[in-house]
Amino acid sequence: MSPDRRPHDAGTQRTEPDRTRGTVSRRRLLGATAVTGGAAAAGWFGARGLADPRPREPGSGVVPFAGAHQAGIDTPPQRCAMFVAADLTVPDAGGLRRLLQDLSATIARITRGEDPPDSPLFPDGAEVPTDYATGLPPERLTVTVGLGPDVFALPGTAPAPRRLRPLPEFAGDALDPRWCGGDLLLQLCADDAQVVSWAYRSLRARLPGQARVRWTQSGFLSAPPDGGTPRNMFGHKDGTANPRPGTTEFDATVWALDDEPDWFADGTYLAFRKIRMRTAEWDLSPRSAQDEVIGRRRSDGAPLTGRREHDEPDYGALADDGQPVIPVDAHIRRVRGAPMYRRGYSYDYGQLIASAGGRPDPTAPADDGHDHAPGTPEHDHGGHGDLDAGLLFCAYGNDPDNQFVAAQLRSAESDRLNAFVQHTGSGLYAILPGCRDGGYLGESLLG
Repeated sequence: MSPDRRPHDAGTQRTEPDRTRGTVSRRRLLGATAVTGGAAAAGWFGARGLADPRPREPGSGVVPFAGAHQAGIDTPPQRCAMFVAADLTVPDAGGLRRLLQDLSATIARITRGEDPPDSPLFPDGAEVPTDYATGLPPERLTVTVGLGPDVFALPGTAPAPRRLRPLPEFAGDALDPRWCGGDLLLQLCADDAQVVSWAYRSLRARLPGQARVRWTQSGFLSAPPDGGTPRNMFGHKDGTANPRPGTTEFDATVWALDDEPDWFADGTYLAFRKIRMRTAEWDLSPRSAQDEVIGRRRSDGAPLTGRREHDEPDYGALADDGQPVIPVDAHIRRVRGAPMYRRGYSYDYGQLIASAGGRPDPTAPADDGHDHAPGTPEHDHGGHGDLDAGLLFCAYGNDPDNQFVAAQLRSAESDRLNAFVQHTGSGLYAILPGCRDGGYLGESLLG
């Protein structure tokens, strides 16, 4: 460690970051010695969402890496995220151990704002990776690591978590295999997109000879200045009730159950879905129809039977015509009763796929035809329907089959939201337990 590096004692318990710990050192640049500084998807829209809506300034603090559970799960959600899936190229448990040790050492340092450790892969004198986050604080950077089902077929690994298996393909899915699965999952979150990007470059540099990147997805999250519930790309408040970290409900929903292998204690599962929203169709729908699709009012997030956002929906309430006020196929009705901890992010990739000659919606007719409203002149869409934007849905829970999968099956059967969303990416991962200070993620698995 160079003289300008100051070690940080992460300890074994994470707490809300100390905002005064905002000056941290990074890779020296040009001779400087130091720098200073931050659906049909189970309850996807308007049902279960992000916790801890308290207003916060962009964070410059450090979220400790060590702890019983990994950071980035019960951590208050940051503003920017990147999800990375990679396929392993190591032959056995020994190779997996070396990879996880390498990643853990890197994560421990970059989340403190320090240089990544050196690697024998780096040529002498090379600036690998280039530190283009120089001068930026860590911005509550966290990196959360998970493993896919196929990893546990490697010789020498311990038994897989009991509930780890590939997610089924649900009715209505339009999955692109390029955005599904993967052996290694990294969730990178921070309050600054450049810090997230730099962290990815730092971690990607550790993968040659050990893993090959399969896919990446990037998202964002913005809350109102008063700390209210964020809105998704349909304009609805995305998340009104979520188990709050630190509560008995959260622990019972998220952390591994007692019948899991001993090594998986304090771990959890992550169900990931890339959900493209059909924004063109949504934008052309009346506000009243949009509200009935969700079962909540877009204006204030209240259920159609309530006055305030956090009022309990009354699913037995009938309108004057005898029909349920909250339609029988409204989204919140279809996915209720599915406990899970949502920590998703919106995404907007613009016209990238269409501009490259692809089709963001493979189910759309080739001529992109549609009926025009009476009196509307014939016209083409001008690419209006080619936008690739939506939700990177993330659900943490300890029983995926009875949480995410159960809700998704109900939603796939009959949910008005299905006409406006399209699932194009999917994966289920075992999120490793945390580690002790100086240890590595997966140590309980690999010893």
